[in-house]
Amino acid sequence: MRGGTRLPRAVRLLVVARAVNRLGAFSLSFLTVLITTRFGASAAAAGGVSAAFGVATVPSRLVGGRLADRIGRRRTIVLGLTGCAVAQVGLATAGGLVTAVCWAVLLGLVFEIYEPPSQAVIADVVAPDEQVRAYGLLNAALAAAGMGAGLLAAAVGRWDLRWLFAVDALTCLLCALTVRLLLPADGRVASAAAARSTSASPWRDRALLRMLAAGTLFAVVYLQIMITLPLALDHEGLRPADAGLLFTVSALTVAAGQPLMRWRRLRTLSAPVAFVAGHLLLTVGLAGYAAADGLAVHVASTVVWSAGDLLLVGRAQAVVASLAPPGGTGRYLAVYGTSWGIAGVAAPLTGTQLLEHAGTVGLWSATALACLVLAALQPALLRAAGLPRAHREPRSPAVELPDGTAH
Repeated sequence: MRGGTRLPRAVRLLVVARAVNRLGAFSLSFLTVLITTRFGASAAAAGGVSAAFGVATVPSRLVGGRLADRIGRRRTIVLGLTGCAVAQVGLATAGGLVTAVCWAVLLGLVFEIYEPPSQAVIADVVAPDEQVRAYGLLNAALAAAGMGAGLLAAAVGRWDLRWLFAVDALTCLLCALTVRLLLPADGRVASAAAARSTSASPWRDRALLRMLAAGTLFAVVYLQIMITLPLALDHEGLRPADAGLLFTVSALTVAAGQPLMRWRRLRTLSAPVAFVAGHLLLTVGLAGYAAADGLAVHVASTVVWSAGDLLLVGRAQAVVASLAPPGGTGRYLAVYGTSWGIAGVAAPLTGTQLLEHAGTVGLWSATALACLVLAALQPALLRAAGLPRAHREPRSPAVELPDGTAH
């Protein structure tokens, strides 16, 4: 059976706006190429620029969370996207290496600002028992738009790499304009409790820090797939470009699986059960990579781990949002989101070392083991967090009343 109420208009508009932005979010994959081909820098120097960008994204997300709780969700999203557009134009028009490096670092400093308020909007307007579906829809839309982004990049990049950054800037501005015109205006923080919560540090919340630790391990595993898979395929004698096919299969699996998340059995899963099932599917899929001897097995394994991702996507954000005090959702989501910045530094280092010293079998076996550890530990972490009942126990499906409301 299918169920669930229709998501609020603000969420649907946000999903569309972010999907438009994602269609142009392909330029960063070509940052190192731009640095080497246009400015004659070495590969090592280009890698250093890319690393500097990655480090700059960590404070960017924290700033976005604080601004989201201080000045409002819509204003912060618009500010972040506009900053990205300005920095992208700067990269497209840079006349020298030093200028390009400055714009790249600036881009990193504004790149994640709009993420915490985007996630906080969902926490603000969606009921707790529907937040997982809302976060899942956002991620599925971004995945689907990502497939189109690859095709658009292939077409635009044939002219000049600088056009990639110009198109990316345009989609940022279109997304900002959509959010500014169509999303509800930011309300004033009226309650004293909400005002006081802005001074409480999320870094002192042990439950949040436990979620951050688990989220960082998950992000390291996930980025291993995104970063190391092409190298691993090359080690196995397959074409590195086949990773693009596997990424497309993953995106299709997540997008096609979204309607299934409206089914009663899946929609009412408690957080502990969903985390265990999702991580076990990831374990099986990554173990399949370790045992794979051809592209067909890689494709089948990709479908399996992507099904696990479908169960997990949005789940952690919903849990973290439930931990936040009134007025602190943006900062809590921002702190949790730093897991991806930390993983962005750790994943390429650990992945390349594992690949060099243990081969593809060692690489994927280690990532599968990490997922197995998460499957074992995540329920205990959730119990220790003292989650609301909606996350600890299976939820009863909403009953649609004649007036359109749900109970």
